[in-house]
Amino acid sequence: MTNDEFYMDLALKNAQAMKGQTDPNPLVGSVIVNDNRIVGVGAHLKAGQAHAEIHALQMAGEQTKGATIYVTLEPCSHHGRTGPCAEAIVKAGIKKVVIATLDPNPIVAGNGVKILKDAGIEVITGVLENESIKMNEVFNTFILEKKPFITLKSGVTLDGKVASHSSNSKWITSEKARHDVHQLRNENMAILVGLNTVLKDDPALTTRIPNGRNPIRIIMDSKLRIPLDSQVITDNQAETIIFTSKDYDKEKKEALEAQNINVLETSGTLHTDPVDVVKQLGEKGISSLLIEGGGNINASFLENKLINKVVLYFAPKLIGGKDAPTFFEGTGINLMKDAIDLENTDISRIGPDFKFVGYPIYHN
Repeated sequence: MTNDEFYMDLALKNAQAMKGQTDPNPLVGSVIVNDNRIVGVGAHLKAGQAHAEIHALQMAGEQTKGATIYVTLEPCSHHGRTGPCAEAIVKAGIKKVVIATLDPNPIVAGNGVKILKDAGIEVITGVLENESIKMNEVFNTFILEKKPFITLKSGVTLDGKVASHSSNSKWITSEKARHDVHQLRNENMAILVGLNTVLKDDPALTTRIPNGRNPIRIIMDSKLRIPLDSQVITDNQAETIIFTSKDYDKEKKEALEAQNINVLETSGTLHTDPVDVVKQLGEKGISSLLIEGGGNINASFLENKLINKVVLYFAPKLIGGKDAPTFFEGTGINLMKDAIDLENTDISRIGPDFKFVGYPIYHN
């Protein structure tokens, strides 16, 4: 590992520690080095607050003169809720800027680097670029596609079942795996399930970890059959949005709205349209969505090529049963050549269970 990679790795770790706090903004970390000594570190903490570079510059103080700053994302060049970081770097007397990756945001996209170079500052880009891009997979998708980055999560047996034929599902995975799921919830702005999950489990869909944040709860309910005493309706722990079809119960909508539940209609005639759900969530500024639905909800998103990432927790158990539900149902793929492949896969151990992560490749 070179010196540049070493300091950039520190900046990436600073940024990664803020996962779940900055959306819809990106994760960004920064390190300032002068005379082979770290004199400033920073990370972006929350949208609307100072960027990582500003925190690092403030810590370094006068030691910014002639220093090198490492930043995981191109310094911004525009006036938003905060001032341009590129201009602050120039003013601080920084001599060299090392950047992991350019900003995909069209209003930045190389303009920050131009400000720095025009001021005579040496600029190096592409140091640990792939690591930075992967870290900001949510931001990159949201800023370019105007839709949330969608993660499909499920806990399954080794034969792919999410419950027994009698619908018993507690618990397939271990407590350690379930704790990891709460971390996932903490990292996502919203969580989505279908009506059947609410009817069967009456889940709270909250994050049960210290200082965790509860995601916005999204329910797909085509006719508004959700019970008014469901936890997601009554507990006031997080905002709840229900997406429905054109064939919804008008009186039920009024009753739900009386309990401060936001009911949104989609373009689906008889069923809630997942494509429209994703479009509307993007318009609301929701940059990340975790799906914890049953097999049919999962299939509706997979078959519409809406899933960006799959996270499966495999328990070393076998329950069998042709009527036992699986995590991916629906119509299914007709020909094996059209199967959804998963790339950039990773498998890790969590207690007795296995956590699988992969990114779908959709065939035309």
